[in-house]
Amino acid sequence: MSSFIGRADELVELRRLLRTTRLLTLTGPAGVGKTRLALELAGLEQRGGRSAVHLVDLGSAGTGEQARKRILAGLADAGVEAGAGSQAGAGSRAGEEEGDPGGAEDGPSALPATRGAPDAEGERLLILDNCEHLLDACGPLLGELLPGRPELRVLATSREPLRLPGETVFSVTGLGLPDAEGGGSPGALLGSDAVRLFVDRARAASSAFELTEDNVAHVATLCAGLDGLPLALELAAGLVRAFPPAALCDRLDDRLSLLTCGWRTADPRHQSLRSALAWSYDLLTPAQQSLFRSLSLLPGRFGPGEAAALAAGGGIPPAAVPEVLAALEAKSLIIACADRGGAARFRMLASIRCYGRERLGDEGEEAAAIDRLADRLTHLARPLRETAMTPLATRRRLAEERDTLTCVLDSPITGDDPRRLLLAGALGVADLHLGRATGQARALLAAALDATDPGADDRGIALATAAGLAAEQGEPDEAIRLATEAVARERRRAHPNDPLLCRALLVLSAARTRRGDQGTAADLRECQELAARVGDPVATAFCLTLLAWQSLPARDLTRAARRLDEALPVLRAHAAPLPLRMTLFAAGVLALERNEPARAEAHFTEALRGTTHPGGGRLALWGLAVAAVREGRHERALRLCAAAETHGETAIAALPPWFRTRVEQAADTARRALPKARAENALAAGAALASRQVLSYALHGRPGAPTGSQNVVGGTAGATAGDDPLSPREWDVITLVTTGLTNRQIAARLHLSVRTVETHVRNIRTTLGLRSRTHVAAWAARQAG
Repeated sequence: MSSFIGRADELVELRRLLRTTRLLTLTGPAGVGKTRLALELAGLEQRGGRSAVHLVDLGSAGTGEQARKRILAGLADAGVEAGAGSQAGAGSRAGEEEGDPGGAEDGPSALPATRGAPDAEGERLLILDNCEHLLDACGPLLGELLPGRPELRVLATSREPLRLPGETVFSVTGLGLPDAEGGGSPGALLGSDAVRLFVDRARAASSAFELTEDNVAHVATLCAGLDGLPLALELAAGLVRAFPPAALCDRLDDRLSLLTCGWRTADPRHQSLRSALAWSYDLLTPAQQSLFRSLSLLPGRFGPGEAAALAAGGGIPPAAVPEVLAALEAKSLIIACADRGGAARFRMLASIRCYGRERLGDEGEEAAAIDRLADRLTHLARPLRETAMTPLATRRRLAEERDTLTCVLDSPITGDDPRRLLLAGALGVADLHLGRATGQARALLAAALDATDPGADDRGIALATAAGLAAEQGEPDEAIRLATEAVARERRRAHPNDPLLCRALLVLSAARTRRGDQGTAADLRECQELAARVGDPVATAFCLTLLAWQSLPARDLTRAARRLDEALPVLRAHAAPLPLRMTLFAAGVLALERNEPARAEAHFTEALRGTTHPGGGRLALWGLAVAAVREGRHERALRLCAAAETHGETAIAALPPWFRTRVEQAADTARRALPKARAENALAAGAALASRQVLSYALHGRPGAPTGSQNVVGGTAGATAGDDPLSPREWDVITLVTTGLTNRQIAARLHLSVRTVETHVRNIRTTLGLRSRTHVAAWAARQAG
């Protein structure tokens, strides 16, 4: 009796599949709307006159024999001869006499048994709803029935495939979510199927409910937090009379206790989110249940390595982990993710994770699971103890594990565990690599330093990383304090660790350089000696960058150029994004000092191309503004200055004092060169740019265009920056494009609307300078190779 919302693209695809297959199975997690989608599809088939439709609900069938009788009764209603396949339950209108509580007479339980006349000519479409607990019964029977009955087609719904020859599996995902990078107005959000469903059901619960500017952000957050699952959205929408969207968002962590008021007419397992998920969990084997509980700790994507580490506590041997993961994926409890490198990766929907965490706590396994995760992460972070400049591969790996690192560090179980220092340092390294120095990482580092022994081995790593984060957030004094403590601590060690002392000295020198201090050359020479001793060419090259910075204020341009010419090739080949961007910025400033604005702009642009947020290239934005003034492009310069100042992390206070003076002089020149109204309009336009538009404008002069350019395709920027000009969502789209999926199929996989996928594909092509989807696939193949 409620309206059917969304799924237009899925229905088109499913109707096409029904023309080409005899057995089509809709799979997906609990509450994703498989039954409702099947019924809507059946209605379209019946109204189109193609098929007489007959429905058999197997949800309440407790045994294989009961399921067999119901299916045979449904076939009889449809006018299809059961033949040999009916022997076990023959005919069975007396199903109740043999233990079937619903009886074959009831066929589809509470749902209508027939949607078309039993004596209709033509094709018969038999819908088998809720098959997941009776696969061993459904499979053999369908294997008997389908081969000799060409007029019969079967549409099944199940949380896992039936695994029969000729079966076509269609994975049903959550409804399309609002685009995180799109507009935030009510009108824009109503383009999302998830939002439209929530609003429709909320209005049914409270006729006064409206999507407004005041609640639009909370509705978007709620839909995303519930993964677009229709059951969860309907349960949440039913509460809006008591809990407005803001209050519902605040209680998302307690969703299992909150979302309990399903339709009175619904199947018992759909009365609440917890009961829907419990139905899936109860169908797992003990080994699958054990790994599922442990995997619920992982907030982001994970691979077989993390799963194997967690499986050890459940007695699952490493060799068995891939099989258990495949089973959990088949049962729609974890989702296989696109991975640009071709490695197997998975994730768990937030609601399913909440249920898994609840069961993990009930079993008293949480502490041991977190301990195993901490052990694995400590092993991944070991290179921080052994190198002055963390290898790029390690930084990327730690960036992938950022969410898991946060989860372990947030847990009360870690306490004063000495591993906490190394793990907090690893989190800081991940954030620096991603170009997003966050208050969260700094807070977790501070907590680790406070909670652990002052003599712990990894304290120097934590201090140096905290210093790096402080410097990136424009707090050079705090960075120098922390780095000085790290240096002193490493010097006091009975057996100084050369790489760690070198790391601390590099961070201290970089912070002093940013503050504009002179006299750091002695520290940098010691760094060079230590880097040479441990054989670290990247650390040596970064020392040269900092020494070049020391030469710039004194206008010792020849020496600065010599050092940068030596450093750049090494850092382009091996460095992480942050030291490379700092080196490119130095090269751009050198070009400005030589009055070569075009060369300067090339260096600043290269520094920006590897970022997806202005904070990752904060210095380069100011450099581009100065270069624009030198070339007489005064409106561009003012827009860049205003945009940089607006996006907090890029504030002018983060610049070295002597270069800050250059920027202020350039901005003043631009203001005086323009009429007052034009200057004010340029500043206002720059301040109004969103973060993605800032990068687009800086690189192309067009606020609406995405970032990147032709150089990325050739590999120059991609190889040098180490970071991506594409967002994670765009990488997901690229990976699915390479598999040959259409935009409609990609939208279904990623819970997006087709229009959003089309926008992503267009942005990818513009970002990479490519003309077609084929070129995108070829470019992606080169990157993977």
